[in-house]
Amino acid sequence: MNVFRRLFGWLLGRRLKPAPSLPASRPAAPGSPQSPMTVAPTPAEVVAKKGRSYGLDAGDYLPISREEIKEAARGRSLFANAWFGRRDRIPPADDPRTATIDRAMATQGFLSPEELAEIHAVGEEMERLRPTAEHVGHQAALAGVAAVEADRAERARIKAQRKAEAAERKRLRAEAIALRRREDIVFLGRKVSARLGERASRVDDLQRAGLPVLSTPAELALAMRVSIPRLRWLAFHAEVATRVHYVQFRVPKKSGGERVLSAPRSSLRRVQRWILDQVLKNIPAGPHAHGFVAGRSILTNATPHAGKAVVVNLDLEDFFPSIGFPRVRKVFEQAGYSGAVSTILALLCTECPRKTVTYQGETLHVATGPRGLPQGACTSPVLSNHVAIRLDRRLAGVATKLGFAYTRYADDLTFSGPSEVDAKVGYLLAKVRHIAQEEGFAINAKKTRVLRRNARQEVTGLVVNDRPGVRRDEIRRLRAILHRARTEGLASQNREGRPDFRAWLLGKIAFVRMARPEVGERLLAEFHEIDRGRSA
Repeated sequence: MNVFRRLFGWLLGRRLKPAPSLPASRPAAPGSPQSPMTVAPTPAEVVAKKGRSYGLDAGDYLPISREEIKEAARGRSLFANAWFGRRDRIPPADDPRTATIDRAMATQGFLSPEELAEIHAVGEEMERLRPTAEHVGHQAALAGVAAVEADRAERARIKAQRKAEAAERKRLRAEAIALRRREDIVFLGRKVSARLGERASRVDDLQRAGLPVLSTPAELALAMRVSIPRLRWLAFHAEVATRVHYVQFRVPKKSGGERVLSAPRSSLRRVQRWILDQVLKNIPAGPHAHGFVAGRSILTNATPHAGKAVVVNLDLEDFFPSIGFPRVRKVFEQAGYSGAVSTILALLCTECPRKTVTYQGETLHVATGPRGLPQGACTSPVLSNHVAIRLDRRLAGVATKLGFAYTRYADDLTFSGPSEVDAKVGYLLAKVRHIAQEEGFAINAKKTRVLRRNARQEVTGLVVNDRPGVRRDEIRRLRAILHRARTEGLASQNREGRPDFRAWLLGKIAFVRMARPEVGERLLAEFHEIDRGRSA
């Protein structure tokens, strides 16, 4: 019976309760079993108290034969019975089919009449509580629907709130980006923007050198008198560009071949001129560089080598293009500028070699190498001197140790010495080649010359066998041009078809005048006499 009691307790939601202690006036009988737990009254106990039999009189307990069961079931359809197949309800005892089944189960000894009465009591209790349970279930369903709707509404509210917050963040970010684009520069292309976040310059070093004190892109743009967007446009590094800031053209070399020159367009040219005048000219050059330095020239470069027994000329191959963006940026950083300012200045002074291609009807300029100093920018010569300072120091140290004099004019390296150092020339050439390679340069072996006194010794176009001077055939050529021009006119002497022959001739005379002032003055006077005669 404990099985049915537990089943009924589970259906009604009842729990086992601790058995109440016996009152002192009614002590337990000696030897009687004492259970620590008791259960709520079962329907059978309730029935017994009320004296109900649920229709199971003495006749209901009598055995029933197999034939009687068949007779009772004959003519009755299982599907016509309202209780057939129902798993949610216990059939009542007054149902004929159920009564037959109950009697058969009692006959076979499966259940006793008391157990059957208890089962039907459970069924009646279930029927009595069913409306309440259905009502509770209905209310629970309504509460569940309401909870789902409330949860759905809350989720929709949270989603809308998050969407609004995301839209607000997007708007604020767009405004911040627009503001930053107007007032700052944080990206100028791949592989060149790493130091744009560095905004601290060495103010004391800049002031000591007389350089503009600049730490941020905004300060640089203000000093250059250009807007931030335009400065970004001029300095931006693009691997593939639809428009470039340089115009390239080719000029023939004296030694054969062509040299590619890159002339900056007007916008970039003005900015580069500002960099040259305000920054680069205030950074002192090394003592061994004579090219592109105020007060120095090819004459000052050649003078230390005049009258020497041995003169060695070497050439740095691809001098300007071999000086890349990182080395140029380092020049400005060593001067005291922040990483951001140094990066922008270096980008404004360098450019990639490019190849022009056409893709889908659009002309594109594709980078074919790293950024370097362009031949044609006004900043390239001065920057090359600053980049080569360490090279000059090392070469000058080797030259002094071996007994040579050393100077450099752009990419031309010159060493000279007395006859005692003639045996050291081979070691000098090897040492110079190694040092140049370590400093990021390469020696052009085809242009290496070792000149001795028995031949014409030239340094940057000047003959230095005795004293710096111009080649005799060059002076004879100028004299012949001026002599014929007296009778035939200047225009008739332009046999090579130079676009501005008059300016070319004046340049040649100025070259002679620099090295041989007395000869140059006579040639210049003769030119002016011819020019006045033509005007008259």
